[in-house]
Amino acid sequence: MEQPLVSICIPTYNGAAFLQEALDSILAQTYPNLEVIISDDASQDATMAIVNQFTQDTDLAVTTLAHTPNGIGANWNNSMRAAKGKYIKFLFQDDVLLPDCVSEMVAVLEAHPEVGLVGCKREFIVEGDLTDDIQKWMVNFGNLQRQFETDAPLTMITSKLFCRLDFFSSPLNKIGEPPTTMFRTEILDEVGYFQEDLKQILDYVFYYRLLKKYAIAIINKPLVKFRIHPNQATNVNRQQKITDYARYDRILYDEFYALLHRQTQDRLRTKFHVFYKGLFRLKRKINKWNK
Repeated sequence: MEQPLVSICIPTYNGAAFLQEALDSILAQTYPNLEVIISDDASQDATMAIVNQFTQDTDLAVTTLAHTPNGIGANWNNSMRAAKGKYIKFLFQDDVLLPDCVSEMVAVLEAHPEVGLVGCKREFIVEGDLTDDIQKWMVNFGNLQRQFETDAPLTMITSKLFCRLDFFSSPLNKIGEPPTTMFRTEILDEVGYFQEDLKQILDYVFYYRLLKKYAIAIINKPLVKFRIHPNQATNVNRQQKITDYARYDRILYDEFYALLHRQTQDRLRTKFHVFYKGLFRLKRKINKWNK
């Protein structure tokens, strides 16, 4: 039986420090039917030299795209638009796929047609000192599904996730970073691409839009190594004024309101519905008068 093509999408920007290790992990995959799509955001280092050498050294089909920088989501989307595979697998320039990553994810998607996206656990590669902040981050975000996972090999997530009272509790991303996921290319026609005006929450907004239509499966073992270092996008974003989190409530209210827990609905309705927002302000004034 012919194995379906998997498109490994790698958005790059000045990734020379770790890109070779990421590319080597593709060559180490036990799954053979792969294409590689690299979309580069005008790197100024040796990124493209590494990519060009990789293209010469591998028999895999490699597509390289020059992309005008317009945010990380635009570069992610640019790589996906060139995908020819049945499935899309992200790999970021800092990260590493374990050898059975693609094969195990394809097996889940082939066996479960109701699943639109499959994710996995991840190991961590810490560059530099293991600081208190990094240790705290790993404790808080090391297991994104800890609120609801079981001991089964797969955790199956459905739209019932939205109606949990702890849906809005940390971690907000309950699926994983894009390199921990693989999804059906065909879902893009229904779900759309990553929202390009978001910088920090665009991945899990995408996942939750998908979850309204399809189940998500999490393989309960690490199949990816996720690198933590000062120059990764998450750390850079922390140093900038990112407004994504302020917008998250509005996205939930506009797109997911009917699926949410009643207490979460009440909070969002008070915040965004014109009548209830006015009523809430009036109650606050009355409470001040009565003090």
